[in-house]
Amino acid sequence: MRLTTRTNLAMRTLMMCAANPDRILRKHEVAEVCNGSENHLAQVIYLLAQYGFLRTVRGRAGGLMLGRPAEKITVGEVFRRFEAVLPFTECLGGEENTCPLASVCTLQCVLSDALDAFYAKLDAVTLADLVRKNQPLHQLLAVA
Repeated sequence: MRLTTRTNLAMRTLMMCAANPDRILRKHEVAEVCNGSENHLAQVIYLLAQYGFLRTVRGRAGGLMLGRPAEKITVGEVFRRFEAVLPFTECLGGEENTCPLASVCTLQCVLSDALDAFYAKLDAVTLADLVRKNQPLHQLLAVA
C-alpha cells in the first residue's frame, strides 16, 4: 500500500496549518516547507477547502488556515476523502470489478477487514495528536 502524493501533501498542509494556528499561511510558504509544487498544492488546497478542512481567504492578505479545530479532524477522515477515489483493489471496486475469481474468492473479505482495521486506527488519531507536544515538528513547520 502506498499513499498518493495528493494525500501526503494534504496531510503535510494540514499539519503545517495546525502547527501555525494563529497565522494565515500563504500557498508558497506551504509549498516551500512541504516540498510540493505550487500547482499541485493549489489542487490539494482547493479540495481541502471543499471538504471543510481548510478555510481560504482571498486577496492581498489572504491565504489558508484550518477550517475547523485540529481536534475535530481525524487522519482517517482525510485519508478517506483523498484515497477513496480509487478502490484498494479491483475486487473491492464494485461495478468495475472484472476479476473472474470474485464470486468465490475470500481474499476480498480479508482485504476488506484489513482496510476497516487500517481506517479504524487512523480514525483514532486527530490532527491535533500529530502536532501536540511535537516540538521538532513545530520548529520544522514554523513560519516567521
